[in-house]
Amino acid sequence: MFNNQDIITLAKQAGAAIMEIYQRDFEIVEKSDASPLTEADLASHHCIVAGLQQLTPEIPVLSEESSAEEHQDRLSWQTYWLIDPLDGTKEFIKKNGEFTVNIALIDQGKAVFGVVYAPALEVTYWGDAEGAFKESAGQVTPIHVSAIPSDADVWRVVGSRSHQTDEFKAFVNDLPKTEVVSMGSSLKLCLVAEGAADLYPRLGLTSEWDTAAAHAVVNAAGGLVLQYPELTPLLYNTRPETLLNPFFIVCADRSDKWS
Repeated sequence: MFNNQDIITLAKQAGAAIMEIYQRDFEIVEKSDASPLTEADLASHHCIVAGLQQLTPEIPVLSEESSAEEHQDRLSWQTYWLIDPLDGTKEFIKKNGEFTVNIALIDQGKAVFGVVYAPALEVTYWGDAEGAFKESAGQVTPIHVSAIPSDADVWRVVGSRSHQTDEFKAFVNDLPKTEVVSMGSSLKLCLVAEGAADLYPRLGLTSEWDTAAAHAVVNAAGGLVLQYPELTPLLYNTRPETLLNPFFIVCADRSDKWS
């Protein structure tokens, strides 16, 4: 149907378009939901949509920057590309490097393939049925979630660089021993996927395009993304009224230490 490497290359092309803008002054506008939008979001969007339409014309594409009509059309799609052209726009504006290009393939509500590319860090994650991988400094290595910490170990908990809710703080306080690791964008999920963190409790709002690509990486790395507090798998395109995710937990496995 498609070659994984072609999609990875496309994510890097979008990242290159983002970096051209990142290295100069750029305009920031406010969208209707008060979130920021830059020309880099749109440049990446156009790059990815055009590339996917050429590579896989039979698969529809839903982007954060798609039209309201396209957001409605997705309800009839069983298989489609779900993209966030620039995840972590606030981190992009702050110029801290913690922003990503997210491209995911959704099939029957599940994230079955995903690429997460951090262009400023020159790091790429991807995952599918064959496993999960990280490319950094030109080296590709398989990645896997860590074992659940023992009673004596510290839980490494990922928190948002820009959004730490009261619910998140209460969750962390209920764990035995914790170290909070701050990170922006979908890189938070990737930290769990590569075993650099144990938990990412997202007890605040996200959209489906924020998480899908990294969700596929977590799954491929042996981890779980679970709705919280139900602890059922997080699914996509199952809520007709919204593209917002419920609260969720990213973990290596369920544990009575936090569940």
